[in-house]
Amino acid sequence: MFDVGNIKQTYWRFSKQVKDFLLSERSREFFIFLFFFLVAGGFWLLQTLNNDYEAEFSVPVRLRKVPDNVVLTSEPVSKLRIGVKDKGTVLLNYMLGKSFYPVTIDFTEYLNEENRVKIPASRFAGGVVSQMKASTQLLSIVPDTLEYIYSMGASKRVPVRLGGSVKAGRQYFFPDTIFQPDSVMVYAPGTMLDTIDAVYTQYVSLENVTDTVHRQLPLQAQRGVKLVPSAIQMTLPVDIYTEKTVEVPLQGVGFPAGKALRAFPSKVQVTFQVGVSRFRDVTADDFHIQVSYDELQRLGTDKYTVRLQDAPRGVSHVRVQPEQVDFLIEQLSANGY
Repeated sequence: MFDVGNIKQTYWRFSKQVKDFLLSERSREFFIFLFFFLVAGGFWLLQTLNNDYEAEFSVPVRLRKVPDNVVLTSEPVSKLRIGVKDKGTVLLNYMLGKSFYPVTIDFTEYLNEENRVKIPASRFAGGVVSQMKASTQLLSIVPDTLEYIYSMGASKRVPVRLGGSVKAGRQYFFPDTIFQPDSVMVYAPGTMLDTIDAVYTQYVSLENVTDTVHRQLPLQAQRGVKLVPSAIQMTLPVDIYTEKTVEVPLQGVGFPAGKALRAFPSKVQVTFQVGVSRFRDVTADDFHIQVSYDELQRLGTDKYTVRLQDAPRGVSHVRVQPEQVDFLIEQLSANGY
């Protein structure tokens, strides 16, 4: 437990010591010294900042109006390094508050038959200087030339594929993978374009997913290939498995006139797993068990092992009960009975 009396006594003792110091002759001498020290420091700083200095700043570069079929094969410059000279006060203003507007390059103005664009610094130096004070000297621009190497690529549309690994949680599954858009335009030299049948997203790794996933994903592109768009929206809907059982009849196919299939039982139970969202949509009509006359003739027995020929999309773990049925080929009378 804290002793409140001791705390108050310590506080008042400390307050008295501070008050005695501030009112003492020694404290007045200290504050007078501090005042003149700060004034002298201020004059020294102003005198120092009034001298000329050199500094380096960065200016962003923006490339616009690049045609879709233009594939840049060289890494474009994202910023310029400019060297300037001025008084310290001006340079300090640049450092603390001044941000330079981007140098904007209109690519269509420089298209040529050589597939190589070279823009000397003199073409955009004026735009840089106009952002600075009149007293500032522009000493250098690095790089002194902007160079873009490109090719006019052929194009085709290819589908998007998921790159990576995604796993649903226990009893959950992904009924679909939705990409928006589901295909993109690929621009590349003809020899490269022929080898591209699909493009893949950047690697994705998801484990134990139990809720719908929405991701904006960039696409993987190799050097010399341009993708439009370069990113897609991926949606992974998640559903939970449930089990359902339906009765499916056996249907004879290829039987000659006057003959018919008689199976015992005539229907089998088909049990399967399906997402809750499709539970009502999947019915017995979506499954087909067809028994061929020629196949029965080759069996040499009266037992047939049931095989499911058709099942709807989105069902899994399909089981048939019973797995075997007895059958006979019945000769019909002239009236069909």
